[in-house]
Amino acid sequence: MTEATTRLADASWLERPPLARLLAALDADGEEARVNGGAVRDALLGLKIGEVDIATTALPEEVTRRAKAAGWKVAPTGIDHGTVTVVVAGEPFEVTTLRRDVATDGRRAVVAFTRDWAEDARRRDLTINGLYLDRRGVVHDTVGGLADLQARRVRFIGSARERIREDFLRTLRFFRFHARFAEGEPDKDGFSAAIAEREGLRRLSGERVRAELLKLLVARRAPETVAVMAGAGLFAPLLGGAPRPSRLRRLSALDADTPDGLLRLCALMQFVVEDAARLRARLKLSNAEGARLDAVGDLTPRPDPAAGDQAAKAALYRQGAPAFRDRVRLAWADAGAPAGDEAWAALLALPGRWAAPVMPVAAADLMGRGVTKGPALGRALKAVEASWIAAGFPEDPEAVQKIVNGALTKAAASPAAREWKG
Repeated sequence: MTEATTRLADASWLERPPLARLLAALDADGEEARVNGGAVRDALLGLKIGEVDIATTALPEEVTRRAKAAGWKVAPTGIDHGTVTVVVAGEPFEVTTLRRDVATDGRRAVVAFTRDWAEDARRRDLTINGLYLDRRGVVHDTVGGLADLQARRVRFIGSARERIREDFLRTLRFFRFHARFAEGEPDKDGFSAAIAEREGLRRLSGERVRAELLKLLVARRAPETVAVMAGAGLFAPLLGGAPRPSRLRRLSALDADTPDGLLRLCALMQFVVEDAARLRARLKLSNAEGARLDAVGDLTPRPDPAAGDQAAKAALYRQGAPAFRDRVRLAWADAGAPAGDEAWAALLALPGRWAAPVMPVAAADLMGRGVTKGPALGRALKAVEASWIAAGFPEDPEAVQKIVNGALTKAAASPAAREWKG
C-alpha cells in the first residue's frame, strides 16, 4: 500500500523535554525513531495522550548505548522482542526496534529485526494502531489507518484471521477498540474472523483476558458491543459462562459517568454465588477483586427501596459501604428502574447520610455475665447483635442492657445453656 502522510494539527506535546530529548538521541546518525501506536491515534482524534511508545530502526544494543551515553536509565523489559524501557527525567518510554514475525503460536511471537517501517506496520493488529509520528509532526501511514480513523472504523491489518491466529487476544482488542472508537456495526471481515477463531480464546492467560476485558467493559459503546459478542458465542470459550448483556446495558445507563469495569463484569457474568469463584479463577483476579465479587454474591437478600429504611441500614451495617453500594447498583439495574429514580437514588446514597455505628456490646461484657469463651460466646454475641439491629441500633445504655438481658435469657433457655458457667 502506498504511504499516506498528514501533519498533526497540534504536535506541541512532542516538544516536552523528556520525549524531545529521547527522540533527538535516537533519530540521528543513520537511525530513525518515531512515536507509534496509541499516542498517535489519540493525538489525531484530539484525545489526551497517555503513554508514549517509540519505534526505531536502531537495534536494542544501540538504543541502550545511546541512552546510557545520555545518562538515562535503561531496562531490558522485552529484549527478546526488541523492547527496552528508557527512563528520561523520571519518565519511562518503551523503545522497540522495528521487527517482523518469524513464527507465532497464538500467544507469543518469534521476531526478526528490520529497518522497513511498512514491514513493521504490517505485523501490528489494527490499522488505527499502525501509525507512526516523526518528531517533525508528520504522521506516516502504510496500512490505511488514517482513512479508518476518519471513517470511525476498526479493521485488522491484512488478513483478519491471520492477525488473530498470531495472537488470540486480538479478538478482544478488535472489539475493545470498536467499542471505544467506532460507529456502526463491527467490520465484517474482523467479525467473521473472530467467530471462526473463537476457540483460540480458551488458550489465553487469565491475566491478559482480565486486562483487556475490563477496558472493553468501560468503553463508550460497551453494552452494544458486548451484546454482539454474546450473540456470536464468544463468552463461552472466553469465560466459561452465559452472559446477560441486557443487565450490563441497564447498569451502564446508571454508571455512564463513572463506569466501573469490575462491577460491569458482575452485571454481565455473575448470577449465582459460584460465578464469583469461577471468574476469580479464570481471570486471575487479585484478592481484593475476588473479595468484591464474593461480597456481591447473588444479591441475597436483594436490596429493595420498598423494604424500608431499617432494612437498608441493617444491610449497610452487615455488608459495609462498598459492598452495599455494589449490591444496590446491581439490584437497581435488575429492577429496570430509570437512572433518575428517586427511591433507588436515596437507597444508594444511604452510606453518605448514615454511618453504621459500632455495636456497644463486646465479648468481655458477655463473659462478665457468665458466658463461657468459645461457641457459646459467639452465639450470644450474634443474638445480641441481631436484637440490637432489629431495635434500630439504640445507643442508650438502658435500652442496650435490656437487649442483652433478653438475648441472654433466651440463650439460657436453649439446649446450649449447658455451656454457661453459672
